[in-house]
Amino acid sequence: MSQDERLVNIESDLTHLEQLVESLNQTVIEQDKVIQQLQAQVQRLTTGLESKEMETIKGNVTKPPHYQ
Repeated sequence: MSQDERLVNIESDLTHLEQLVESLNQTVIEQDKVIQQLQAQVQRLTTGLESKEMETIKGNVTKPPHYQ
């Protein structure tokens, strides 16, 4: 294998690696967006459940007879 062939192979491999890195970067960006959406959804669900649980607790609390 000549020096020129080796150089062409190295450049070709480098080009493929650059494309792979770009593809992986796009995948990471898309996954980050999904993670952010899921975190927001979990936060909304947690807040909703907390408020429902608080309403349930408040509904079950009864005043002692001497306070009525």
